[in-house]
Order: sequence, then structure tokens, then C-alpha cells
Amino acid sequence: MAAMANNLRGLSQPIDVASLDAIVSASHGTGSEEERAAEQILGDLENDPSTWLQVRHILQDTKNLKTKLFALKVLEGVVKNRWNALPHKQRDWMKNYISQVIMQLSSNEASLRMEKLFINTLNIISVQILKREWPGRWRSFFPYDLVLAATTSETIRINYMAILTLLSEDLYDFSRGEMTEQKIKELEQSLNSELQLIYELCSYVLSATQRTELMSITLSTLCVFLPGIPLGYIFKSPLLEMLLEIIPVPSTSNLTLQCLTLVATRNSGNIHDLQFVNMYKAFMVQLQAILPPTANIPEAYAHGSSEQQAFIQKLALFFTSFYKVRIRILESTQEDVAFLLLGLEYLVNISYVEDTEVFMVCLDYWNTLVLELFQMPSNPGMVNDLGSKLLQRQQLYANPLSKLRMLILHRMAKPEIVLIVEDEKGNSVRETMKDENAPVQYKRMKDILFYLSCLGHEDTEKQMLKLLSKRLSGEDWLRNNLNTLYWAIGSISGSMMDAQVLLELFLI
Repeated sequence: MAAMANNLRGLSQPIDVASLDAIVSASHGTGSEEERAAEQILGDLENDPSTWLQVRHILQDTKNLKTKLFALKVLEGVVKNRWNALPHKQRDWMKNYISQVIMQLSSNEASLRMEKLFINTLNIISVQILKREWPGRWRSFFPYDLVLAATTSETIRINYMAILTLLSEDLYDFSRGEMTEQKIKELEQSLNSELQLIYELCSYVLSATQRTELMSITLSTLCVFLPGIPLGYIFKSPLLEMLLEIIPVPSTSNLTLQCLTLVATRNSGNIHDLQFVNMYKAFMVQLQAILPPTANIPEAYAHGSSEQQAFIQKLALFFTSFYKVRIRILESTQEDVAFLLLGLEYLVNISYVEDTEVFMVCLDYWNTLVLELFQMPSNPGMVNDLGSKLLQRQQLYANPLSKLRMLILHRMAKPEIVLIVEDEKGNSVRETMKDENAPVQYKRMKDILFYLSCLGHEDTEKQMLKLLSKRLSGEDWLRNNLNTLYWAIGSISGSMMDAQVLLELFLI
């Protein structure tokens, strides 16, 4: 070990790569004295300010991946800690060298696969350099380097999409301790100024490839940047049509739906209402081919793959996000209303899925909808235009609300149970028995059912009586089914006279 260490001293000459390979290999042992000695040698090399000048020689001569990663670790340390202290020529050399190696290794399928970890590390270093050089000293990255590289081969496009995603994630999430707030703000502004170019690049790639991996990473990149791209530009470009066309592709449907959700939730006043309506209707047409309205969504979720389950989760987010922001724009024409009611039908069915997170997403929206309808005047004696329109809107949602009542009655959560118990001192005290999620669900469902009963007293009573009759007759007898109905009726017993009567029937 000492002899090999001597071969690494005096870095004025090219380093002995064979000795370095041996020491790197020895450092990945089982905790022996030899391993500790090897780690010490590598630590000294890493701290030597001239070691990074040997990186090119090391990468050219070694076949050992661990040695390559050690050399890149040295390079990354220089970029992070000493970059601004380096001469201008050395910074340019490192920047160009890293770019050339990335281009070379990602230019064909074989090297992209075989050198994946090595390339990923190079990408990270490239992003670290970008954060320090761009835009001031690397103005060509977006308008020239990136676009030229991305239009040469599909494997290079895959890797440059990865670099774009790394850049955005690193800038927004991980740079707070590395750069000043002023520098971060400058980079964010510079990145925002290039959003149109990034958007055009993603559009070009999606239109030019059928390769699943490239489509996936491009859609992932698009998800990162979509929130900052002006809506007017999005609607003028062909990208939305492209996303709607490819959403049936199973391998990328989840990412595509995520992109569409990001667009759907953008707040734009009423400027783009027509475009949003057309987008929604086109999406609903495609959805019916992917997931027919007659499908048993809870069963499909229970027996589906993780990807299929994720699609249903994201579908719930799409509907609830879209409706929260712009449900009213779908209430204008009969055609629009038909698509709206179809979407609400999907959402009711998704609400039966046995997944707490999905259910809470749906409940959150149902609470928003019923509260909005409940807060409107509902006095039949109102004869002014406003009252008439409000009542018409309540009637428009009568069928979805009826199905929502049935959902709540079926799935009512268990309330908190308070017991009077004796403590160790003989005192009578209250003890609350809790299920971690049930109290939150119960409170939300109780509120929803209260509003539903006010919006449709007769329908609420009818559905309660129907379920009670079925369960008491044994047609739908399961203890849990009886419990959920009992909890539901009890939750509104103080707000509905007939609910109190039904509750007394339970106790007979």
C-alpha cells in the first residue's frame, strides 16, 4: 500500500492510474487496516488542490467505475468550493470537457446504459457549473448548446432532459445553502426567461418520438416548467392537442394527466374560458376510451397495478382541481353540462375507492361544492332573476347530489367514542377512543351530509329509509353497513326532524 501511495505523490506528472485503481478497490473492503489506509490516501488526494488537474488523465486511462466516480468527486468538490478562485481558462476547460464527455457517452444506446451512474454524476457536476456560470459566462447554454444537443439523437435528448430537470430541482429545492438569495433570484429569473424555449423543445421532442423513455422524461421535464409558462402561449401551441392525443398511451398516461392537471389549475380569470372548456371536453372523450363510464372503478383500483392505481389517483386530482377553479364555465350549454355531469359521475365512482388519500381528496371537493350550493338562496318564493338562476343551478346538480348522499350514507366514518372510566385514583374520567383518520373524515362527512340534507330534504330521507329497510330486512345485512348508516343518521339528528325519528328506529 505504501509503494502505491508513493506512486501517487508528486502530481506534477501524470498520476499512476493503475496504483489509483488498486487503492480505490482496497478502500471498498470489510473494515480492515488496509482499507483504512486506502481511505486515508484517497482523502489526502481529494484534499490536494492539484488533484483535479489529473481528472482527465484518470478518466481516459481507468476502466474502474469506482475510480471514475472518485475522480468526479474530486471535480465536484472543486466546482462547489473553489470555482470562482480558478483562472478563467481552467473554468472554460472544465466546462467544455464535462460537456464533451456527456455528449460522447450519451450519444449512443450502449454507453448510455452501461455508463448510467457515471453519466448521472457528470450531469450533477454540469448543473453545479451551470449554477455558477449561467447566464453571465455561459449564455449559449439554452439558445445553442442545449437545443443543438437535443436535436441530434434520441439518447442525447434523454440525457439533456434529465439535466433540465436536475437544474430546476436543484435551483428551487437544494440551493438555499450554497448560493446567496440574490444569485438564486437571478438564476430563477434567467430560467423563467427561457421557458418558451424549454416549452418548444419539449413540444418538438414529443412530436418527434415514439420512444417511451424519451416521452416519459420529457413529460417529467414539462411538469416542472409548465406552471411558469404563460397560458396564452400554451393554448396557441399544439402541445395541448398533443398531450390529449397521447394520454391513452399506458406507459405515459400518468405523466400526461399530471401535465394536463397543471394546466387545468392555472388561474387566468375568464380570459381563456373557451379554451379550458374545449380542453375539458376533449379530455372527457379520451377518458371514456381509457376508462369507460360503466367501469367498476373501486374494483379496478383494488385489483389494478400500481400504475393503474396512480392513474385513478391523478384522475381524482384532475377533476377536483378543475372543478374548484372553473366548474361554472361548464354550466353554459347542454353539451358542456353533459360533459360536466359525466365528470361528476366519474368522481362519485372514484369516491368509493378504498384508499384514504383518494377519499379525502374527493371529500374535500364535495365539501366545497355542497357548501357553495348551500350558501345560495333556496327560498322557492324568490321571483327575481338571481333567485331563479340560483335555484336552476341547484336543480342542475340534483342527480350528482343524490348519488353523493348515497355515497356518504354508505361510507360514513365512525365518530369519536367517549367512555366514562375510572382512573387509578378512583375518579370518573372521560376517555376518548380514536381512530387516527376517522375523526377528520367524520367531521368532513358530517358537514357534507348536513348541507346535502338542506339541499334535498326529501331525497335524503328517502335514501335513508331505503337503506334502513334493506338492512333491517336482511337484504343488505352486514354489521358495518348498519353501523355506517347509524353514524350517518346520528350525525344530522339535530338538524333534521325525520333523522331523529330514524335514529329512534335503530334503538328499538
